[in-house]
Amino acid sequence: MPDVHGVTGTPSFGSTIRADVAVIGGGAIGHGIAWEARRSGRSVVVIDDAPGSGASRAAAGMLAPVNELHYQEEDLLELMLEASVRWPGFAADLAAAAGSDPGYLTTPTLAVGADAADRQSLLDLRAVQLANGLTVEPLTIREARRREPLLSPGIACALDTPADHQVDPRLLVACLRRALAGDAGVAGSGVAGAADGFAVPDKASGLLWRDDAVAGVALEGGGTVLAGETVVANGLHAPELTGLPVDLHLPLRPVHGDILRLAVPVHLRPLVTSTVRGLVRGVPVYIVPRQDGTVVIGATQREDALGRGAVSSAGAVSAGGVYQLLRDAQVLVPAVAELELLECTARARPGTPDNAPLLGRVPLPEEPAGRQPAPGRPGAQGSRHVRGLIIATGFFRHGILLTPAAAAICRELMDGIEDPRWAPFNPGRFSAAPSHLVEAAATPPNTQETA
Repeated sequence: MPDVHGVTGTPSFGSTIRADVAVIGGGAIGHGIAWEARRSGRSVVVIDDAPGSGASRAAAGMLAPVNELHYQEEDLLELMLEASVRWPGFAADLAAAAGSDPGYLTTPTLAVGADAADRQSLLDLRAVQLANGLTVEPLTIREARRREPLLSPGIACALDTPADHQVDPRLLVACLRRALAGDAGVAGSGVAGAADGFAVPDKASGLLWRDDAVAGVALEGGGTVLAGETVVANGLHAPELTGLPVDLHLPLRPVHGDILRLAVPVHLRPLVTSTVRGLVRGVPVYIVPRQDGTVVIGATQREDALGRGAVSSAGAVSAGGVYQLLRDAQVLVPAVAELELLECTARARPGTPDNAPLLGRVPLPEEPAGRQPAPGRPGAQGSRHVRGLIIATGFFRHGILLTPAAAAICRELMDGIEDPRWAPFNPGRFSAAPSHLVEAAATPPNTQETA
């Protein structure tokens, strides 16, 4: 099995690969969708020249539908709760298929406030959480420190959130890749020309069209992937694809975050047993324990890229962000000062104007009253969406949590099932008008029909 950061066997220039499903993007979302499609009996490829190296690599992996609830995001809450319910089965099935542990833990989360103002903010949020039927229980400081002895005795409040869990995103992506490779080998249904039966280590340059439907993907290396279904799941790079339906507006913005990984000395283990999410003078910080004796500290959020001179760097780590994280984490758990700093990472997550994902099929424009659909248009066959295309991006801070739900929703769409609960995440909702087909759609070369 190749390393998660790369694969061998790049398709030769001009070669054609055929699969039932082509997934553009090799993060947790893309791999999750691919595995769900593969489990449904479809042949699948994942197109990415550096799989697992983007936002998924930096993510802390908090599965926190309760503590991630924000004001006026009730539609998103329903999707987060759906994902949370799916996680135990998803993780168990994945572990069995991959033969390894994705790092899924059901330990609860503690929300901690450093001062009186932080306590009030957390209690205000609890009122919203309770109004939405969520469980958040106050703890006395003594009870909190009995559970987590290294918590500072000076904290102002602690709240128990038993439904918020965690997973290790790096282990998750590695497991998904092993499962995809294993399924291809055992079932004998690996895709010819793809590394390990599923991986296409190249960048997607654009969508291919045939007969008013998306028919696959053009690769930067000159090759082609032909597929009956194409899923655009490459995060911030989705709008860069050529051949997207005209008028489809995917308003993604990069939201950068710094995250630290630290080793806990043996005499301090476990530093904490639960994920600790804190507010320190109104600024969020979290400490996530891993099974290997490390912890992840994060929560910075900035919408600017750092850089050297005039050239910005999406992966540049903010010195101020690192200082802030270490300072605030020590307010909650003073022993953080004794840890070994192993890694500082920064990645940009794809945000949308309403902080909700772009997930689903792309709607077609409605024909004027009394006018028949033009011949050859999908509308003429009764379809309400662009055929062969699913969008799955814009997951912002919820990508890891939403992976099982996004995978299930995409598989249902491939099966012709459209759940009205997820209509608020329609990928065309920010377009000025429902999207048209491309004006000059590319036709896949040397083909009679798509896979």
